[in-house]
Amino acid sequence: MYETKDSESNATKYATTVERKSERELVVTRTFNGPAHIVFDAWTKPELLQRWWAPKSCGVSFLSCEADARTGGKYRFVFSHPSSEQPMAFFGRYLEVIPNSRLVWTNDEGEEGGAVTTVTFEERGGKTLVVMRDLYPSKDALDAAIASGSTSGFSETFEQLDELFVTLGAS
Repeated sequence: MYETKDSESNATKYATTVERKSERELVVTRTFNGPAHIVFDAWTKPELLQRWWAPKSCGVSFLSCEADARTGGKYRFVFSHPSSEQPMAFFGRYLEVIPNSRLVWTNDEGEEGGAVTTVTFEERGGKTLVVMRDLYPSKDALDAAIASGSTSGFSETFEQLDELFVTLGAS
């Protein structure tokens, strides 16, 4: 397990915890200072998703963001990066959408089928505990994701999500 603690000087920020729970599962948890309906909107509305989803330090920027966040709907995020001539696309299907409570989607861009992501939102006194579980198709797939660094940006993206909530007046 590895954990990132945010600045102690800002009491509205919480720690992001990333833990490998099994050979195939990675779990990320964080509490956000906002009600579940606002946190859920940030995960499902394209105009909000593109304001926090990609870690700024990676140098990627959104070219397009489509999310039809309903059971059976699809999403497609396309990014550019200065080191790549070709855009990078991430896409999949929403398997389950329970407003303000739960999202489940596929990550279909991988050759062997990507991880299935489940995110739960639990409101506690105006704050929301978010638990994101990525279940990979194999141990090797999770090992490769960790080795590539693609799982290392959660703390930064969740800090960006905290910043979004401040601008939305959620905290």
